[in-house]
Amino acid sequence: MHTLSFTAVSAAILVSLVHGQTVCPGVPAAKYPYKLAEGWSAVKVADGLESPRHMAIDKQGRLLVAEQGKGLSQHTIDASTGCVTASQALVDDTTLNHGIYFNPDGLTLYASSAFGVFRWAYDPATGAIDADSRTTLVTNMSTSGHTTRTLIIPPSKPNLLVVSVGSDGNFDMAAVDPAVGRAIVKVFDISTVPEVDTSMPMTVGLLATVCAMKLWGVENSGDELERVINGTSTDIHQNNPAEKLNYLGDVSIPNTQWYGYPTCWAVGEPAEIKDASFEIGDQMIQAPNSTFDDSHCAELVKPPAMTFEAHQAPLDSKFDAASENLYVALHGSWNRDPPQGYKLVVVPFTTQADGSYRPVADRKTKRGYTDVLYPESEAACSSTSCTRPCGLVWDAAGRLYMTSDTSGEIFLLSKA
Repeated sequence: MHTLSFTAVSAAILVSLVHGQTVCPGVPAAKYPYKLAEGWSAVKVADGLESPRHMAIDKQGRLLVAEQGKGLSQHTIDASTGCVTASQALVDDTTLNHGIYFNPDGLTLYASSAFGVFRWAYDPATGAIDADSRTTLVTNMSTSGHTTRTLIIPPSKPNLLVVSVGSDGNFDMAAVDPAVGRAIVKVFDISTVPEVDTSMPMTVGLLATVCAMKLWGVENSGDELERVINGTSTDIHQNNPAEKLNYLGDVSIPNTQWYGYPTCWAVGEPAEIKDASFEIGDQMIQAPNSTFDDSHCAELVKPPAMTFEAHQAPLDSKFDAASENLYVALHGSWNRDPPQGYKLVVVPFTTQADGSYRPVADRKTKRGYTDVLYPESEAACSSTSCTRPCGLVWDAAGRLYMTSDTSGEIFLLSKA
């Protein structure tokens, strides 16, 4: 292991202001300006990471980060301030690119690459990893298209490993067959080797979070969408399709519901579609025909629990400790003018009149969420001008760490 270029400081660490922004000692100011919702504060705790994606926290409060194309890094945290006091490389592996997760007992660490999922024995007392214990749990995943893999292990079912696999590009028509193994969520029983899986057909870029045993997923939808009627194409991509929040159900029970991809899409802005009448969240097909049309989408597809505006690219989601709010990292758009996203938002949940646990807003609401950390000018954002939220993790004090992958930063957010 080698030491990274972070400044080690004493346990009496204090945050400070640099150019009006709150930062930890030795950490430069945030690369891009941002605003915060009332009652929230943020401190920048780390800089100079290599595309930091998802994170995990061990039993002693150390922060572990998956750095895309580099490996796993480990950061010692001052409990009172949340600042990083020391950092080191934990696993040097350029194939690791996104997912990282601890078993509920904290003794096993998991990480993902484009082609596999791996585990190591981990000592939470010392923070040491047993390199010789590395085991490949999942392999033979497609390495083309969307190659990041989100990992989850339900606290009450530590033998189950949830893995999401993205699509092979924007319109991966072969992925309609679950056997292809793309645009899907799989659950592996890791108490047995070789693995046993149950398939959950899902859409592009699914990233999931568990509330009790119930799995929820935020979904990146398609780009460059057109509506084709009688051979005439109309560009509807500016505000369609919507990004989605999906309810996937109990992770211990196979789910064969279809969520639409790659045929049906959730409407984000009905006004852009002139040939039919839709509401937000309704299902549509790009080119209706005599064999398959919008009515088939409405009949066959499991609708979203809630929608996000188009092209905001949700890349992680985490419930708070009370499971009353879902926090979502919106990475930001490339396929829209003006851009949107580039922020952390919160989706309030409630128990509905029918006893179901769902977002307060229904799927027909255009904005069922509130901005928490957001850019000064969302419409002026790009990957080189705004923070790009990517990974989220809560610490024991109820504070939320957030990575910004393109800027190599980590922030810590707290609510008064």
